[in-house]
Amino acid sequence: MKHEHLLKSHHLKATPQRIAIIQQMHHAGHINIDELYHAIKKKFSSISLATLYKNVNTMLEVALIREVKIPGQKTKYEIEKASHAHIMCKSCGELKDMEFDADSILEKTVEMSQYKAEDISIVISGICPECQKK
Repeated sequence: MKHEHLLKSHHLKATPQRIAIIQQMHHAGHINIDELYHAIKKKFSSISLATLYKNVNTMLEVALIREVKIPGQKTKYEIEKASHAHIMCKSCGELKDMEFDADSILEKTVEMSQYKAEDISIVISGICPECQKK
């Protein structure tokens, strides 16, 4: 993945810090702000949490990344991609993407409710195959 190109395609300046943020999100798949801060701090020791939040919020505004809200946990972030759901293990905390046409549910909801719905987030929880073996 060309991280610099991804930033520029969303009309963002490709600063070293932003490139590192996108690289870390790409590597992790799903990451909360604390995990991201600790990883970025290793490369940029002078970066503040406020600067990190500012960059994350800017990336959210241009839909380069999205929030994954998980009940009872800190919000995680991921690089924006095709419509999908998430599945999370209640035992080990693993969070994975699942191919799923969530947009069709959003469209049907708008049609039925007449709401001006703009976003959908589906997190399915259960016990992963590895934890089931324990």
